[in-house]
Amino acid sequence: MSQFKYSEQQLEKAFQARVDAEQKIEPKDWMPEAYRKNLIRQMSQHAHSEVIGMQPEGNWISRAPTLRRKMVLLAKVQDEGGHALYLYSATETLGVTRDELIEALHDGRAKYASIFNYPSLSWADIGAIGWLVDGAAIVNQITLQRTSYGPYARAMVRICKEESFHQRQGYESLMVLANGSPEQKAMAQDALNRWWWPALMMFGPHDGESAHSAQSMKWKIKRKSNDELRQAFIDQTMPQIEFLGLTVPDPEMKWNEQRGSYDHGEIDWDEFQRVINGDGPCNRDRIEHHKKAHAEGAWVRDALRAYESKKRQRLAA
Repeated sequence: MSQFKYSEQQLEKAFQARVDAEQKIEPKDWMPEAYRKNLIRQMSQHAHSEVIGMQPEGNWISRAPTLRRKMVLLAKVQDEGGHALYLYSATETLGVTRDELIEALHDGRAKYASIFNYPSLSWADIGAIGWLVDGAAIVNQITLQRTSYGPYARAMVRICKEESFHQRQGYESLMVLANGSPEQKAMAQDALNRWWWPALMMFGPHDGESAHSAQSMKWKIKRKSNDELRQAFIDQTMPQIEFLGLTVPDPEMKWNEQRGSYDHGEIDWDEFQRVINGDGPCNRDRIEHHKKAHAEGAWVRDALRAYESKKRQRLAA
């Protein structure tokens, strides 16, 4: 027993040395079970967020104001589905099946980004989602290109390129509204008012209150803390808000010359906890919609399995 413990300790020490040396961990490499579980939690949450995030935007495809806007939104929603595919596939390299991941989402054991539990009430919301939500995602995901797990890091390279397109199209859409009629500018301001605080919540709780941040940072699954990422997002977004001629819905927001950064008001963490625990405006609708779509797509999965089975039989013959 003591020899087994010693060997386990040696393996963990060698593993951490590889991580510290910025070497990528690959699927067949030895890894601590806690590292594997931490990755499954984070990567599956990321994949689920991409899929659930298609819902508030897909709701506006048929109502886009022009053919160009419809084409752009269709491309964006299609990209999100592709991102989920990359991430689910990367997560499966850790020895978990797609069915297990979906089951965990449906029964509430797995989470997704809390921001997708808010409704998209106007066309301006689609611009705000692209600009603020995808903008916040980019701030986090750029660092994930250097995450310690190889398949995750490589998936993030392409995802970040596409998310940059999403952020630009969202900002361009709101720019048109902000420079349009008074009614259009008011629509843009209303969208900013409703999406600003949920966008800040996307980065998670303060570092000292996060259950996973410290260990994730040690293993270099995460490369920057929640508060560092949130501050970076605020600092890059405030000049964009000012350029649009809009007003940030935070009376405490001000430039701090000494820090070279913005000071901001406190997030409503009670609301954050309510939403991630299932009591947001759209939590139930989002999951029920996903369950319905998953059930309706069962015949496609069955057909693919049958095709693969027949293909293997032909090859064997």
